[in-house]
Order: sequence, then structure tokens, then C-alpha cells
Amino acid sequence: MTAEAVSLEMTTPSLPDWVFPPPEGFAAEDLDHIPDLPAHTELIDGSLVFVSPQASFHMRVTSLLESEVRRAAPADLRVRREMSIILDRDQRPEPDLCVISAGAEEHAEQTFYHARDVLLVAEMVSPESRTRDRQRKPQLYASAGIPHFWRIENQSGKAVVYVYELDPATKSYTLTGIHHDRLKLTVPFDLDIDLDAIDHI
Repeated sequence: MTAEAVSLEMTTPSLPDWVFPPPEGFAAEDLDHIPDLPAHTELIDGSLVFVSPQASFHMRVTSLLESEVRRAAPADLRVRREMSIILDRDQRPEPDLCVISAGAEEHAEQTFYHARDVLLVAEMVSPESRTRDRQRKPQLYASAGIPHFWRIENQSGKAVVYVYELDPATKSYTLTGIHHDRLKLTVPFDLDIDLDAIDHI
């Protein structure tokens, strides 16, 4: 072994075993048992997906939607931020926001919800997650039967919300509106959100 090889071996940190998925891929429940797993790790198609640091725009939009949706939600619903959802054996994404039935909240140490209890998921698109948020995650949420999906994009510092509703016959989402300055909806419940309010957060 050369001196260069020895030096490289000594300075390169070894990766933990859990970085490498088993042959059958990770299962959704594995995320609760992997030691030292980075916060907000998702499971997509049996592989771990790590999240980049959150940008200010992402944080402000998520905070605005969380507070406004919580204010408008009926009493039998709950709004949750950055909680993972088990969609299938090897699918456990963590949407930026979700609306669940009140009965889905089982105990204080809960780390996930099941798709059957989720009414709405919202994903704030980041540069590193663009393909997942625009393509793969909507496919997964729709296949799991989640009725409503929002995708939020940053267009020159302004939030644009793409609103989708599930077609139960095809298990796919249909775009029902693109909202630039104001998010005004009657489903899944009445909402009227000034999207420009992120400038004051």
C-alpha cells in the first residue's frame, strides 16, 4: 500500500452501515430504529433520502400555510408540519405540511401517520428536491389515496401554489388551480390565504 493510499484511508471517514440499503430496500418502520439517522430523513422506493438545509423562503411559506390552514381547519382535523406518512412498505415521505383526521393522533411519541388518515399534503419545492416534489411524490400520494395535494413553488421570491385533487377512478391528481397572490379554496374546506404575507414573516 502506498503512502498516498494510507493517508487517504486515514483521512476519509467511514460511512455508517445504514447508508447502504439492504437488498430488499428499507421498510417504512426501519426509520424509527436506525441509530443517529439525520432529522427529516425520508424513505422513497426503499432508499433513504436526506434533506438539504432549509432556506428562508421555504421556512416562511411553510409557517404561513401552517398557521392559516390550522386557523381554518374544522374541529375534527389537525394540521401537522414535517411529520412522515407511511404510504406503503417502502414509502415514508415527510411532507412539509399535512392535514390529518383528529383520530390519527394516537400518542405523544408518535413519529408517523398512515395515508388513510391524511386529507391533504403540501410540498414546498426546493432546488434539490424538484424532481421528487413535482413527479415522484405526487404519484406516491395519489396511489395511496390522499385526496388533496399542494405543490408550492418559488417564483422570483413569490409563492405560487399548484392545487390538485385526486380522481379516485384513476388514482391520479388533477390540477384544479394555480394560485399566485391569494389561495382561496372551498375544498377540502374554506380557505382564504394572502400569499404575499410571507413578506412580513
